[in-house]
Amino acid sequence: MAELPQRQQSLQQILDSESVRKRFVDVLGDEAAPFISSVLTTVNSNEALKQCSTTSILSAAATAAALRLPVSPSLGFAYIIPYNRHATFQLGYKGIIQLALRSGQYRRINSAPVREGQIRDIDFITGEIVKGEMTGTKIVGYIAYFELINGFSKTLYMSIDEIEQHALTFSKSYAYDKKFGKRTSVWSINFDAMARKTVVKSLLSKFGIMSIETAGASLMNAFVESEPDRIDEGSMTLQFDEVVPEDEPEALPEPIPDQAVPPEPSDNAE
Repeated sequence: MAELPQRQQSLQQILDSESVRKRFVDVLGDEAAPFISSVLTTVNSNEALKQCSTTSILSAAATAAALRLPVSPSLGFAYIIPYNRHATFQLGYKGIIQLALRSGQYRRINSAPVREGQIRDIDFITGEIVKGEMTGTKIVGYIAYFELINGFSKTLYMSIDEIEQHALTFSKSYAYDKKFGKRTSVWSINFDAMARKTVVKSLLSKFGIMSIETAGASLMNAFVESEPDRIDEGSMTLQFDEVVPEDEPEALPEPIPDQAVPPEPSDNAE
């Protein structure tokens, strides 16, 4: 614990250095100063993040800056998440919607829980969903939908079992929680928000149109290493497949404070 003040002083000094600040200014312009301030506030308000390496914090912050997404947990666009003293970037539900809307190609984007009876059938050829009448209040899955300006639309449904398997596969913290009956991961604390994010992310990554400013390329080349939900530096297109680092230690995960939990998303984003 005695090392923590030095860690934070080091992060403050690095973010205040002329070379690092210039890189953020090159990407964010006048928004660089408040963005850097929000990074420091986010780290200082999270005990687990305080123990993370400054390199990993800068890497996560650089990813968010390249995407021009705020990292304040209360906003729900992007998060800097601690795991075993390593900070990683995590795209939020609102961040996914924001990146899609920037393309100017979407008329509607929506996600919602599906309750018993609301889906009668799914055409296995066209993927068209036949709506039914709700017969119970139990949530049996999640659905995502988008419609482009040109009229093209697509819907994706994932059952609770499919989403649960996704969470267990890509979140070691959630797998730990399920095994030992804990509540330390974002999946455990706010399953609904993470489920909506998963189904929207899957739909858009397969059939949608994404747009990311290429201005973040220089910052990405300077900072970003191999991170979950990262940017491909060559094409600057968002990689949606969540990657569990091969060298991630099989250890008890750092508890994720409440402020790191994505807020309840709204059902519509137009």
